[in-house]
Amino acid sequence: MAYTKRSYVEHVAVRVKDIHWHIRFFREVLGMTVRQTDGPADNPAQYWSVGGMQLIADPGFEGPEGRLAHLGIMVEDLEQALSEAQAFGVTEMPQGRNWLRLPDGLAVELMQASGNAVAETLAVNPRA
Repeated sequence: MAYTKRSYVEHVAVRVKDIHWHIRFFREVLGMTVRQTDGPADNPAQYWSVGGMQLIADPGFEGPEGRLAHLGIMVEDLEQALSEAQAFGVTEMPQGRNWLRLPDGLAVELMQASGNAVAETLAVNPRA
């Protein structure tokens, strides 16, 4: 498949002091139910919702609540995207070669989409 440079944000990861409050909010107000957890269900270290939120428990964090941890982006061709990213002065992060630190500090996790997932997602008109 030719790389068309199409992608979408698959999830947004944020640091939160009270993960339980945030889980309840996203579930009860927005209907974003659990997709996956890291750690025990009653006290997860991380929580991924259906709908793209990743909550990272960080009770001692002293920055603003909801600080962005990283962007998870689905791409049509991971290898091509990684190759082209190198020209932009990105650095590989310890999590793996698909984790990139941009020069301004933003962390980006690139993930290989399956099938036509990118095209199908981009075809959805969220304002329709």
